[in-house]
Amino acid sequence: MSFHEVRFPTAISRNAQGGPERRTDIVVLGSGFEERNSRWADSRRSYNAGYGVKSIDDLHAVIAFFEERRGRLHGFRWRDHADWKSCAPQGEPAAFDQVIGTGDGIAAAFQLVKQYGAAFAPYARPIKKPVQGSVLVGVDGIAKTEGTHFAANHATGVVTFLAGSIPATGEIVTAGFLFDVPVRFDTDKLEINLSGFASGAIPNIPILEVRL
Repeated sequence: MSFHEVRFPTAISRNAQGGPERRTDIVVLGSGFEERNSRWADSRRSYNAGYGVKSIDDLHAVIAFFEERRGRLHGFRWRDHADWKSCAPQGEPAAFDQVIGTGDGIAAAFQLVKQYGAAFAPYARPIKKPVQGSVLVGVDGIAKTEGTHFAANHATGVVTFLAGSIPATGEIVTAGFLFDVPVRFDTDKLEINLSGFASGAIPNIPILEVRL
């Protein structure tokens, strides 16, 4: 799919509404018991950017961004201000925040992931859009240097260790990072009513996460 490596205006997305969604089929049996099945392996996030539009200038910025993306045609980056770090939102990422793999002496490439939960059914979310220059990597508790020991692809979220630095068998590979959500507009039409906006109406600007 076509994707533009540009972030939606963060001042507007800061006040957007939305979050993760899952799809679960539930069948109630004659006995009253339930059979539940998850249709999606990964969650999918959706947002309404209209809640972040506070002025006519904000509206103008959204229209310009929408037009350049050609509506739903091109994807783009989105900052989810409730979840955009390898650690808690008010923390600082460290090279040991998330386990992204275990070395075998051969594999050089590791996908960034963020784990949610721990004790029962932890979910490992693939991170495909890390922020440029934010990726920190550690191997068995030792921080590594980007450009010397590894390279981070900020368009795919893949960390590749350079020759001479490939993790040995059993070594735990960890990472810390900032990241964006890959999204697109979920409409080809923006309906803007300035009289309604002046009286407090919230424009509907749907944003939907895309799978890469």
